[in-house]
Amino acid sequence: MFDYNLSIWGWCLLSLAGIFIGVSKTGIPGLGMLAVAMAALVIPARLSTGVILPMLILGDVFAVAYYRRHARWKYLITLIPWAAAGIILGYFALGRMTDQQLRPMIGFIVLVLLWLNEADILNRFRIPERWWFAAVIGLSAGFTTMIANAAGSIMIIYLLAMRLPKQEFIGTGAWYFFLLNWFKVPFSASLGLINQKSLVLNLKVAPAIMIGAISGVYLVKIIPQKIFENIIKILTVIAAAKLIIG
Repeated sequence: MFDYNLSIWGWCLLSLAGIFIGVSKTGIPGLGMLAVAMAALVIPARLSTGVILPMLILGDVFAVAYYRRHARWKYLITLIPWAAAGIILGYFALGRMTDQQLRPMIGFIVLVLLWLNEADILNRFRIPERWWFAAVIGLSAGFTTMIANAAGSIMIIYLLAMRLPKQEFIGTGAWYFFLLNWFKVPFSASLGLINQKSLVLNLKVAPAIMIGAISGVYLVKIIPQKIFENIIKILTVIAAAKLIIG
C-alpha cells in the first residue's frame, strides 16, 4: 500500500490543490481540473483519484450549503441518471483503460464542445434542449469522473450552454457534483483507492479546502458575469490542453 509520505514540496502542492478545490466549488469552477492535475504530480495518478475524491466532497459541502437555493433542478433531474450510469461504466472500465488512453480523448471532446458553444451552434440548433444532449453529457461526465476526476470541464460546457447566471451556474454544479461524488465513494473504496491512509491525508489537507471555499464565496461576488464566463472558458481550455498533452 502506498504510504502517502510527502515531501515539503508535495505538501505545499497538495495544499495549494486543496485551496483551488475550495475556490472551484464556491467561486471559479474551472480551477478544479488544475487541482486534479496538481495532485497527480505528487501522488501516483490512479491513487490520486482516491485522494482527490474526499477533497472534492468537502468542497461540495461548502458549495451546497451556500448555493443550495440557486440550483436549477430540472437540469439535474435530466443529467443525474445518465451520470450515474456513466460512473458504473467507468468503474468496470477502470481496470482496463489507462489515463494515457482516456485523457486526450476527453480533452478533444471538451475543446470541440466549447467551440460549438462559442460559435452558438449548440443553441442555433436548439441542441441543449434535446434529451440526447443531456444523455451524452451525463454519460461522458459520469464515466470521466470515475476514471480520472475529469468531469468538471464537460459539466462546465453543459452549464455554459444553458446560459445560467453565475450563482445558478455554481449552485446547479454544486448539487450535481455533491450527489455524484458521494455515489462514487463505494466504487473507489472497493478498488482500494480510498483507504485509511488516504483519509488521514485528506484530514491534513482539509483546512486548505475550507480556506479556498470561503475565499471563493467572496471572490464570485466581485466578478461580473461576462468576466466570470470568460475566466471559466480560459481555464477550461487550459484543462483540456493539459489532458491532451498529458
